[in-house]
Amino acid sequence: MLIVGFLGWWYGAGWRARMVAIGERLAKTFDFFSVDLLLRTWFAPFRQIGTDQAQPGLAGQMRAFFDQLVSRIIGGIVRTIMMIVGTFVLVATGIAGIIEGILWLFVPWFPVVGAILFAVGWVPYAGV
Repeated sequence: MLIVGFLGWWYGAGWRARMVAIGERLAKTFDFFSVDLLLRTWFAPFRQIGTDQAQPGLAGQMRAFFDQLVSRIIGGIVRTIMMIVGTFVLVATGIAGIIEGILWLFVPWFPVVGAILFAVGWVPYAGV
């Protein structure tokens, strides 16, 4: 009866809880890297200090323009790198979640398979 209860939980409530945990891990990873926010602000100025004010004269306006241009280029590069890293980590987390979900199905049967292999006399390495 204990084994039936355990397997009932493992493939019922335990399975659902594991899938929810995997989904939450993916959501936390997506939130951590904020790929959607990075896409919306892809070429916004990056940590620009005080060049928002209009400068007097053509030279001041040209300086402000190029400061903003450089700041936007740096922002684009940094955000692109973060989007690539975030996407890579998100895909890796998804693959790990799929592997975890598949392994969850087979873990209760490992002791049974081990007992059968032990009874048959199989040895993992029988080298000379």
